[in-house]
Amino acid sequence: MTTYITTPIFYVNAQPHLGHAFSTIVADTYCRYRRLRGDVVLFQTGTDEHGEKIVQAAQGAAVSPGEYVGRISKMFRDTWPLLNIEPDNFIRTTDPVHIKTVQNILQKVYEQGDIYFSEYSGLYCKGCERFLTEKELLDGKCPDHQVAPDPITEQNYFFRMSKYQEWLIAHINSHPEFITPERYRNEVLSFLKEPLEDLCISRPTSRLTWGIPLPFDERFVTYVWFDALINYLTGIGYPDGENFPPFWAAAEHIIAKDILKPHAIYWPTMLRSLGLAPYRKLHVHGYWNVGETKMSKSLGNVVRPAEMVNEYGADTVRYFLLRDMSFGLDSGYSADAVLNRQNSDLANDLGNLFSRSLTMVVKFAQSTVPVPGAPEQIDLELAAAAAAMMETYLREMDNFSFNRALAAVWEVISRANKYIVENAPWDLAKNPDKKERLATVLYYLLETLRLISLTLLPVMPVTAAKMRQALGLTDTPDLSGQISWGRLSPANSITLPSALFPRLDSGKKQHGADREQPPREKDKNMTADEKPDDSDLISFDDFKKVDLRVGEIVAAEKIKKSDRLLKLTVKAPEERTIVAGIAEFYQPEEVVGKQVLIAANLKPTKLMGIASHGMVLAVKDQGTLLLSAVSGKVTPGSKVS
Repeated sequence: MTTYITTPIFYVNAQPHLGHAFSTIVADTYCRYRRLRGDVVLFQTGTDEHGEKIVQAAQGAAVSPGEYVGRISKMFRDTWPLLNIEPDNFIRTTDPVHIKTVQNILQKVYEQGDIYFSEYSGLYCKGCERFLTEKELLDGKCPDHQVAPDPITEQNYFFRMSKYQEWLIAHINSHPEFITPERYRNEVLSFLKEPLEDLCISRPTSRLTWGIPLPFDERFVTYVWFDALINYLTGIGYPDGENFPPFWAAAEHIIAKDILKPHAIYWPTMLRSLGLAPYRKLHVHGYWNVGETKMSKSLGNVVRPAEMVNEYGADTVRYFLLRDMSFGLDSGYSADAVLNRQNSDLANDLGNLFSRSLTMVVKFAQSTVPVPGAPEQIDLELAAAAAAMMETYLREMDNFSFNRALAAVWEVISRANKYIVENAPWDLAKNPDKKERLATVLYYLLETLRLISLTLLPVMPVTAAKMRQALGLTDTPDLSGQISWGRLSPANSITLPSALFPRLDSGKKQHGADREQPPREKDKNMTADEKPDDSDLISFDDFKKVDLRVGEIVAAEKIKKSDRLLKLTVKAPEERTIVAGIAEFYQPEEVVGKQVLIAANLKPTKLMGIASHGMVLAVKDQGTLLLSAVSGKVTPGSKVS
């Protein structure tokens, strides 16, 4: 198969931020995943460098537009290697080949009568650099920029977008995979229920000169969206490059939801006018919010990717972003959230499983993959769990449900850690009669780690490569012939690398991706052969401080502007408000009347402006979420003991 995956080309009126990084990490991850499945893949990103906002930004920096866009474009190009992002092509809309392509397309569309000259009066948003309709406004303002658009009357060129409205509706309805997730497909269809206006595709040079001149009238430059969208064609050699036919037929675009309309409406109709088939898929993700608000330069809450990498390491950043966002929905960023993923998921779960398993192989099997004996039921269950993981992983990665794919991997990581405790290899090693049993347990752990490393290659390429090297794997990885159980060759040499991930102290900043774990005092009750990481263990006195109670949900409602949160009224026995991140899995009416377990003595916190007094406990399993409860009906407020 062939795959052509693109990010938006990022507008260079500002430096790279977390939102740009997420789109590009998703594209890089999908690119790596498709290659592991045997596809021929081309991955393109780049920068959008024309338009009014660029001129304004250049003026603010006291430089020419050309110098300004060169400087910011380089920042984007230099940021991606920090995150282990490896695009095949980085395109700029100021590239001569792109300018030529845009002008050729404009001329073609003009000659066939789909571009005409007219006068237009409308409401123009400088932030969006386009005219808005009254229905798009919120309280008279642009919903994205919170500024009232300016009424403008001027002569311009227009693209006959309305001509293709019925075709576009029919195409979306007959190709349900065209726009994903489904919520955005429905949003576009809802918009298309109203008559589609023609698209103004020029700006007079009396108002703007920083743009691509129209080939048929140099008094005007091209509207920035008509210029920018064509990058997807330029990058693969439109119209007669040898790469164009196979890659365009397999084109998949990744965008954030704020540019849905240009990609889902402008772009397909432009392609139809050109006589080209539309792209294959449009993948739309949500926003990253910092605190309770969308990340914004004007609000001063922008998160810079380079700073995140310096603090946590590239693979941690990649894992956090893919694990914490349900693709299509908004998600929240905080330093504490990244730290928790680093310490819990990466250092404690994955890191400990890897180091414990390999340490025991080095000590008990002479640093060699042992030959397994006849498996017992517990071994077969681990192998079955790994097989189920692979099935879920492939399905969810295909569907851009990266968080669910990773949740399935972590289920097996948790299962393998439990397998170590259940089998106690350090005890088996003390009994010569258990030599074969020990070999079987160690082999099943190593084979599980082999499969885990395969799943992590697209997400955390450096970590996964380190794991594979330690496991003695030298063959080219692929997700076709290497997902079955039992492919790890006995006699492979095992090496014990440094810790995959360090634990981080929230009060002590550490930098770099290869930080060593600090030494810890060993638990006196554990054998020296295992060397577990016990830094997350708490005392019974600490546990008693947590006030766990049974609460009854007496009311529930959705929270505006949040796809993940429900506002719950919980009786325990007093009534309290708890904001819970369960809206992806439960409707309000489904939870009313349920008895759940809550942590009642957490410090109150505000979520989306609502004070939350406690936490509802839940269990994540195979991409679903289940509310924790007791087996029978009890009095609200009863304490868990």
